[in-house]
Amino acid sequence: MTLRKIPAEAKEIIKHKRTGKVYDSKADFDADVADPNTDTTADDFRQDLEIKVTKVSMESLTKDNDS
Repeated sequence: MTLRKIPAEAKEIIKHKRTGKVYDSKADFDADVADPNTDTTADDFRQDLEIKVTKVSMESLTKDNDS
């Protein structure tokens, strides 16, 4: 049996736990923590990973198993 690769796209999402603010990068979050004008702390860090998978039919996944 051959394993097939399914096209997928991963997106990292950096958020502030308390406010829900989404940052462009971890560096932007770190800059917010370092800013004395905000109350953001390292404990406010939240990181999510969003995976988008291309739609694949079951027929295309099992085609090689028929031989």
